[in-house]
Amino acid sequence: MNKNYIVSLLEKDIRDGRKLDEFREIEVETGVSKNAEGSARVKIGDTEVIAGIKMDVGTPFADSPDSGVLMVGVELLPLSSPDFETGPPGKDAVELARIVDRGIRESNMIDMKKLCIKKGELVWMVFIDIYTINDDGNLIDASALASLVALKSAVFPKLDGDKVKFGEFTKNRLPLTRLPVTCTLYKIKDKIIIDPNLDEQKAVDARLTVAISEDGNLNAMQKGGLMGLDIETIDLMIKMAGNQIKNLRKYIK
Repeated sequence: MNKNYIVSLLEKDIRDGRKLDEFREIEVETGVSKNAEGSARVKIGDTEVIAGIKMDVGTPFADSPDSGVLMVGVELLPLSSPDFETGPPGKDAVELARIVDRGIRESNMIDMKKLCIKKGELVWMVFIDIYTINDDGNLIDASALASLVALKSAVFPKLDGDKVKFGEFTKNRLPLTRLPVTCTLYKIKDKIIIDPNLDEQKAVDARLTVAISEDGNLNAMQKGGLMGLDIETIDLMIKMAGNQIKNLRKYIK
């Protein structure tokens, strides 16, 4: 489906049975991995991702000796798209990981100081691993939602001295302070849409991803695509995202 055809449909407000500002059907499942400290599977339409949380202990960064460590990694599995290849993470995987990381980190979702075991020597390290199972557009929102749900369900593993007893879990959950939900707006010509399928995504000129916490604060924002966005359009996108995030929040409760 070429861009001109996509544009002609959007000019008539025609999509795949949805309004321009409407998500596809969303499904969320937790506990999909027995070995992870927390895990979630999210499907948005035919797009599907899995996020897993692993925790270990290690040395803190020198500039934050009393804070834990957060790391986000993404694997764009070849089974999920013919456009993805095996090997080291490419720029798309790196960008996706950074977007998910930014929403969590900039909102201070996790109280990182409570992850400190011994200042300057030992802290908890939280790893978020995201795997794409099927790419039919909007991997950003699917990955961010899966990560959020996985973090919310995660529990600490047992600790024996300074060693983690992997596979043995406590009932203690991560110290979460807020839940920043992510929503991405996509601009095609003069139309703004939410949750594009893959055909629509290939026609996108620009996108804006925002993360908003339950108190209404805008925690993070990242622009993508080749076309610029003016202030009025950005304001409209943020407002549209805020309205959608209220609906998305029900999937993490």
